[in-house]
Amino acid sequence: MSKEPTKPSDSLVQQLLTERRELKIAVERLKLDLADAQAGASGGDPKSSREVGELKEEVERLRYQLASARAELTQLREERDHLRSGIEKALTQLNAGEEG
Repeated sequence: MSKEPTKPSDSLVQQLLTERRELKIAVERLKLDLADAQAGASGGDPKSSREVGELKEEVERLRYQLASARAELTQLREERDHLRSGIEKALTQLNAGEEG
């Protein structure tokens, strides 16, 4: 009694070939994505490098504006406090004059 080895069905073979093909495609896509990511990380894209430089300049400009605004705010607060002090002093003198 000899048994003939059972052959996988044609549909199973086709299914495995299709899966193999899809996996190969996925591997190639991942390789391309990895290459793109590595190129981006190493500064391979001059457009991105230029954009990063422009953004850094914009950040510096905004930091300067913020520092200037803070300095102006401090100056305005000092002037306000000085004026308030003068007004309070004048009111004290007026009240003292009315009482006397």
